[in-house]
Amino acid sequence: MTATMKAVRIHGYGGPEKLVYEDAPRPEIGPGEVLIRTKAVGVNPIDYRTRSGFGVARYWKDKTFPLILGWDISGVVEACASDVTGFVPGDSVFGLIRFSQPGSCYAEYVAAPASQLTKKPAGISHTQAAAIPLAALTAWQMMFDTAHLAAGQKLLVHAGAGGVGHFAIQLGKWKGAEVTTTASGRNEAFVRELGADHFIDYGKSHFEEIAKDIDVQLDTVGKAVQERGWGVLKKDGIIVSVVPEAGPLSQETAASFGVRAANVFVKPDGATMAELAKLADSGKLRPHIDAVFPLVETARAHEHVAGGHTRGKVVLSLE
Repeated sequence: MTATMKAVRIHGYGGPEKLVYEDAPRPEIGPGEVLIRTKAVGVNPIDYRTRSGFGVARYWKDKTFPLILGWDISGVVEACASDVTGFVPGDSVFGLIRFSQPGSCYAEYVAAPASQLTKKPAGISHTQAAAIPLAALTAWQMMFDTAHLAAGQKLLVHAGAGGVGHFAIQLGKWKGAEVTTTASGRNEAFVRELGADHFIDYGKSHFEEIAKDIDVQLDTVGKAVQERGWGVLKKDGIIVSVVPEAGPLSQETAASFGVRAANVFVKPDGATMAELAKLADSGKLRPHIDAVFPLVETARAHEHVAGGHTRGKVVLSLE
């Protein structure tokens, strides 16, 4: 008899009501994989967008329902494939799994590529660990792998109180950058505590009238930011976007301003996860948890994130 587990699956695209808590087959591991007993799962905006049939669902033309969403996982290794090295049963691990294909993390057990994981530091909880992977990897890949942010440069982070934004502020300060961020007025104290040097209340001010000579600008908002953001960059500065719905940034427009533009699509990366683990263990990277829901209330978690005012991250707990 096939072993089963509890999972949250979708049997079609649509609203939060499509998320069904039910029995599902327990996954079996293949070469290079480990089986994880899930302790916590991060919930990101891409989750509800994909559930609705957008997000990364456009890459799933050959997938059949039911599907299990979720990509951020923290848990304990139950079993390892014979070719896996570096992990043994009992290890606590976390990572971004299989993105942009189904990660299947909204479940009690997950089969995950070992190369996309790293060991969880003992000093952070599974809930904190699950909040890190997708958002922190996105910030890292935008700032360091793409923009090559260096100490002393000026960094502008839009939506600094959000998932990606609140990690970008911390990583920027760790790198030695001068950080400016936009956020709502209620989040000023929060983003300053994260390390922001300058704060712009987007409800009261136009960022393009305040921010000047920016080396690196991170866009997690979309068209409204992109259309107004070119002029704040210094010559040969760069704007990096992670908003697929807004389409590719215009290279022609960038050239007309004498600046650069790039789009980033986050990728799983166990090696960078190990670097993020070190920063989290040392206290230099602190995930802020806005809300925690049990797995059975995944629909509520999606509604919370979709509300658009999340401070930091939302997590599902299976502990």
